[in-house]
Amino acid sequence: MLSCLIAACLIAVVCLSLSAIYDSDRSESAVVAQHPVSSPGGKVGTDAHRAVLKVMTLNLAHGRKHKAAHFFKRAATVERNLDDVAAVLRRETPHIVAVQEADRPSVWSGSFDHVSYLAGAAGYAFSIHGEHVDGPGLSYGTALLSRSRIDNALSVAFKASWPTFTKGFVAGTVYVGQGAAGAVDVISVHLDFSRESVRGDQLNEMAQRLSSRGRPLIVMGDFNCDWDDGGAMLAAFAKKLGLKTDRPMAAGLETHSLLEKRIDWILLSRELEIVSYRRLPDLLSDHRAVIAEVAIPIDGL
Repeated sequence: MLSCLIAACLIAVVCLSLSAIYDSDRSESAVVAQHPVSSPGGKVGTDAHRAVLKVMTLNLAHGRKHKAAHFFKRAATVERNLDDVAAVLRRETPHIVAVQEADRPSVWSGSFDHVSYLAGAAGYAFSIHGEHVDGPGLSYGTALLSRSRIDNALSVAFKASWPTFTKGFVAGTVYVGQGAAGAVDVISVHLDFSRESVRGDQLNEMAQRLSSRGRPLIVMGDFNCDWDDGGAMLAAFAKKLGLKTDRPMAAGLETHSLLEKRIDWILLSRELEIVSYRRLPDLLSDHRAVIAEVAIPIDGL
């Protein structure tokens, strides 16, 4: 009886949320939030010619960690799970973190803002949080956490993809040099999991929007596809924007624990250099985090 009641409540929440989501306007702007932190941490390493920026991507899975079900978790449970993520961020000290399935107050995940909580727990002064799903009881999307200021913030919800929830991306500009030198656009994206055709449309839309920003790119997130899935659409997207990644066909970099596929990626413009690229072993969600050090020229961009 209890399981039936929970299922009925869930169906009601989903139906109300879908109605609001598909009737709502698509957001094309984002507000940068500033968080109080006790220590700046994670300084960008620079010399006369380049800066090395450490970046990381992780699908937070709504704070459920690696459990299969992510409905109606208590706030205390979700906070503990996010504390584990924060501990890894403090250990690895990435300067910028891209997260997906990042919740604002939602009934299934403790009804609090996960990005704000994580920023405070891990010491990130700035964040962008895009609400790609925004309806009664549910609010979540993608986000960027940064130790330094973010400009030119953008949040884009992709075209509705019924019956799956809307996906999207956020983008912002960070600076690793003086003025325009060393300005880089960083993106956190989440693509549809169910259909290759939808992912292809989303990649095309993102390529069109990012191509006009005019700065080197670091595109991170849960692409829900391997390098050569669906006629190599991810490889085609990278080629279109002049992006590269580390060892795209290599074994041992799989990021999804159940699919055993590499679906979480860090892509960067060809003028940037991959210094290191690795998958973290920590079980923070059903996805493994990916972390990279990226060398950015600051005297010739």
